[in-house]
Amino acid sequence: MSTDSKDVMIRVLADDGSVRAMAADTTGIVRQLQQQHGTDPVATIALGRLATGAALLAALLKQGQRLALMVEGNGPLKRLSAEVEADGSLRATIREPHCGSLPESGSPVANAVGRAGFLHVIRDLGMKEPYRSMVQLQTSEIGEDLAWYLTSSEQVPSAVSLAVLLDEQGLVSAAGGFIVQAMPECDESRLESLEQTIKSLPPTSELLGEGRTPQELLGLVLADLPHHLVMEQKLRLSCRCNLRQIVAMLRALPEDERRELAGRDEPAEVTCEYCRKVYRFTPEELSGLAD
Repeated sequence: MSTDSKDVMIRVLADDGSVRAMAADTTGIVRQLQQQHGTDPVATIALGRLATGAALLAALLKQGQRLALMVEGNGPLKRLSAEVEADGSLRATIREPHCGSLPESGSPVANAVGRAGFLHVIRDLGMKEPYRSMVQLQTSEIGEDLAWYLTSSEQVPSAVSLAVLLDEQGLVSAAGGFIVQAMPECDESRLESLEQTIKSLPPTSELLGEGRTPQELLGLVLADLPHHLVMEQKLRLSCRCNLRQIVAMLRALPEDERRELAGRDEPAEVTCEYCRKVYRFTPEELSGLAD
C-alpha cells in the first residue's frame, strides 16, 4: 500500500543517556486510514492518534517483533486497534467509523471513545506467548492514556503527544507526535525542566500544521539538551491478511455454518477489518471447504 514518502519515525538519545525520545510524521498513513474506513472527523482523529502511538512504539521493537494497541471504551466508537512491526509496517481498524451526535461539553475524542474503558497493549517478542498488559483509560484522549500505561505498567516516566490536524473539509492535513521518556540516569531537575518545556510548547497539531519535521519536533521538545539520532525508520500502511488466512478462518467455522454458506446461490464475501480487502468465494469453493 502506498503512503506518503515523508511518513517516518525517528528515535534519539540524550548524549548523557538520561532521556530518549521518538517522533513521527504519520500524515500519509492517517490519510489512507481515513479513506479505507470512511471515518468521520472525530473518529479520524481518534484512530489517527492510536496509529501514531503504535508507530512511535515501533522504535523500541527489535527485528521480527510486533506490537498492538487496542482501545475499548463505552463510547460510540467502541473499539480501535493498531498493529505495527519493527520494520515500520502498520495497520489499524475501528469498530464504528461514525460517532454520531456527541455531548456538547467535554472533549469530542474522549466522548467518542467513552469515559470508561481500557487500553490493551500486546507485545509479540518472538517468545512462546505474547506479552499482554491492560490499564484503565484515564482521559480517553489516547495520548495521555498511553503515557499512563508507559509510566505505570512499564515504570518508564513518559510524556506522549499524539495529534491529527484536519482541514476545513474534515480531511487529514497533518498527523504525527512524539514520546519522551526519562531513563534511570535522568534526575528530578532535568525531568521537571522537560515537563515545563513540553507544557510551554504550542499544540502539537499546530506545529505539525506548520510543517515541522520529526527532527524539528524533538529539537523543540529537548530544547538545549544535547542529543543524537539513534535510528530512522520509514513507515507504511501494510496488511498481513491473505487468502490462506481467510480459508483457514472459514474452515474453522462450525460445520453447519459452512454448509449453510455453501448452500446459498450467491458468492460469500469476507472483508478484512484492517485493509477492507474483499475475498469472494463461490458456492462451489465453499462446498469444497465444507467437505
